[in-house]
Order: sequence, then C-alpha cells, then structure tokens
Amino acid sequence: MKLDSHPIPSRVPSQPLLFNELGPRRVEADFSGGHLSSDGGLLLLRQIDEGLGISRTLASCFRDQRDPRFTEHSVRELLAQRLLGVAAGYEDLNDHHRLRLDPLFAVAAGKADPLGMGRAEQDQGKALASPSTLNRLELGNNKDTRCHKIHADSEQIEAALLLMGVRCLPKQTHEAVIDLDASDDPLHGRQEGRFYHAYYGSYCYLPLFAFVGSIPLWAQLRTSDGDAARGTVEALTKIVSAIRERCPKARIIVRADSGFCRDEIMAWCESQTPVVYYCLGLARNSRLLDQKEVAQAFERTRERACLTAGVSRSFTEFSYQTLESWSIARRVIAKAEVLHDKNNPRFIVTNLPADGFPDEPSDRFCAQQCYEAFYCARGDMENQIKQEYLDLDGDRTSTHWMASNQLRLWFSTFALLMFERLRALALQGTHLARATVDTIRTRLLKIAALVTVSTRRVHVRLASAFPLQEVFAHAQRALAQMQTQSIE
Repeated sequence: MKLDSHPIPSRVPSQPLLFNELGPRRVEADFSGGHLSSDGGLLLLRQIDEGLGISRTLASCFRDQRDPRFTEHSVRELLAQRLLGVAAGYEDLNDHHRLRLDPLFAVAAGKADPLGMGRAEQDQGKALASPSTLNRLELGNNKDTRCHKIHADSEQIEAALLLMGVRCLPKQTHEAVIDLDASDDPLHGRQEGRFYHAYYGSYCYLPLFAFVGSIPLWAQLRTSDGDAARGTVEALTKIVSAIRERCPKARIIVRADSGFCRDEIMAWCESQTPVVYYCLGLARNSRLLDQKEVAQAFERTRERACLTAGVSRSFTEFSYQTLESWSIARRVIAKAEVLHDKNNPRFIVTNLPADGFPDEPSDRFCAQQCYEAFYCARGDMENQIKQEYLDLDGDRTSTHWMASNQLRLWFSTFALLMFERLRALALQGTHLARATVDTIRTRLLKIAALVTVSTRRVHVRLASAFPLQEVFAHAQRALAQMQTQSIE
C-alpha cells in the first residue's frame, strides 16, 4: 500500500506568505503560531471515549507481541488516535504525518507527554504515531513480518461492538427494534473478495449493518457474491441474546426491507421464546397482485382517486403463503396506491398482532399504521449508514485484504458510536441534539485552540469568537456530571 501518494514537504516555507494589503497595512502569514490546533472540540470526544472505554475495550481485542522496552505507543493510544482521526475527518493515514505534531490530538488520545519531548531525538515534538505505524496496526492480520506484531481478534471486536452498543440501551427498555440493512461498498482495484454485483452495477463489498435506533450494533463486511440476507440468522442470534441479557423485559422486533424476507429468518424469529417479532418488506409478484383483497383495494382506491386529483392509497391485509419457499402462511399487508394513471402496490409481511399489544393503542399495528408509521420508519436507519459512509468514510475499504478492510469499517462504526453518545449524553436540549456527524464536526469540533503544556496542567485556550460557546459548555458540563455520577 502506497502511503505517500501526496508527499508533504519536510520543510515549511521560511519566508512570510504575502496576501492583498488591507489599506496601509501589509497582510502576511507564516507557520510560527506554535502549538495551535483546529480541533479543540476533540476534548468532548475524549470524555466520551474515556467514559465509555471505547478505545480501552477495543484495545483488549488486539494481541500485542512488540517488545515493551522499545514500545512508545500502546495499542490503546494507537486506536484512540485512529478513531479520533476518523471522527475529526482525517481518514487518510497520510494526514497523521502532520497530526502527530498536534498536542491537542495527543491529549485527546491520552498521551501523557502531549509535546513528545520525552521521545527519541529523531521524533522530538511528535507525540503521536506516524502513518506507517498506524498502517502496520491495520495490516497486522495480513502480514507476518518482524514489523507486524499487533494482531486483531475479529470475533472479539465484533463482540465488543455489540456489547458497547447494547450497553447504551436503558435496562428498562420496553421495546427494541433491530433495523437490518445491506449496503454496497464499491471497490476500485483487484482487492480480496472482489465480485461484481448486478443490482449495483459495480464490483463491491456487501456489508451487513444492524442498528437499534441510532445505536450501531453490527457492521459485518461481506463479499457481494451471495444473497443480501446471508448470515442474518447468525447475527440475530448474537444480537437478540445480548439485548435480552441487557433488557430482559424488552419486546424485540426485527425490521428490514424485502432483501431480508427469507423463510429462514422468519422461522427463526417465530421459534424463539419469547417470540421475536418481525416486519419485513415483501417483493411483489403476480400471485400477490392477483389476491382478491388487493384487487378490491385497488378498486376502492381508484374511486377515491377521482376525487383527490388522481392520487390515493388504501391498505388491506390477508393470509398468504408462497408455493414453495415459505413453511407456513403469514400475515401480509398490502398498500394499494394510485398515482394518476399508475398503480404502485407495496407489500410487507409481519407477525405483529393486528389488534396490538396490551396497554397500547389497539390500532398501532393495523394495516395502515403498521406500514406507514412503523415499517417506513426504518428509513432513519439508512440515514445512519449514510453518515457512516459520507461523514466517517466507512466505505474507505481500499486496502488489498478483506480483514484490514473489515477493521477499517469497524473503526468508522466505533466513531459513529462516539457521535451517537455525544448526541444522547451531551447535546440533548440543544439544536445539535439530532444533527448529523458532519454538522456536529463542523459546528462543534472544529474550534481553533492554543495549547500550553506545563508541569501542572494542559491549558487549552479556545477561540474567543467561537459561535457555539454555550453549546460547548453545556456538553462539557453534562459529560463531567455523568462522569462524577459514575465514580460515585
């Protein structure tokens, strides 16, 4: 893997950089500001990391065979540096060539010597690890050389993500909805596990994701040469068990699109004790369209469409079983929608009771409510995947080996968990409580800061003109209070 595709000059310009004059004044700039940072908000993510123990837990999933006498960066510090880099928008390892000079990044990563003054002479002032060191961390499972001595345990990392995600659920949770989805991850070379996917029209991976609300629980990198639902039962077995251990009274519902409408998944849910409920999309076919309930629903819808500008919809339900693939008949809900001269039928299959659950509105899972209010709400999970891909570069799976690409996907998922906890624990009551990762990063984390390190303290002077000072202070107080309560 080529790390220096865009080499950075080893020396900064010695002469001032001149800009347009401002009246009688010259405008010039140089790089003599000293210990400045553009990421002052990372102090908040440091609180999240230490409070939840994300990097500490993740570090326990690695086997470190380096000689402690010659080790300057612990695995926990390397992982904290990597996760914070992803969170701050520095996905490219080359960025760490300069970031290793940032004392605030070193503070956030937990380095006791944030100025790097205690390091060897050639690394004086560089508190953090270099890009090559971080690269060896990622490739440890793929290369067996004297330089690659840190190895990840994939099963432990998978379990750690699930455990940390489930811990975010309140123990008295009444209902947990597990949203499942698969997404394409395009490849751009002859990487391991490279297959062409006709639906997406590209060579790609096909990762499997699971969320409860905005909390990520599962991120499994898979090849695209199989069914989108493969491995789902194995994943649900672990996810449901973890949720029930954390929330023993919770009702569990699995929600997903038609790519997961498989008899194996539905039969597994029905066989559990207590039962696991499901609400899945169902691809339309000629037998579904020929059902008399669907035909009657479309007749009613067309009649109403004449009075509503040609647009109307209605819902119906019926018992349905496929000719071969389903083991039993199941409840199917149909949406009969007319859009001017076009019919737009949609179907879902579910074992949720039509008359609802005790102590809840009896119409919560009636045909229309189950489709519009419950099933369609799964779109929020797709927004979480978009944040992981677009804001945290979760699709930056550009190494040759699949194991290291899986590790990169996990890094982005753990970073997403950090932002989810920041929203839930520190930003409630502010206008950023439901903001995307990129909005939080741009508005709250990108703060100019002057860092002064002395024997007794690290003093971070944040920009006086920062517009969201009240929000930042609110977040800091909330995290500090929670940390105090956890200690007590």
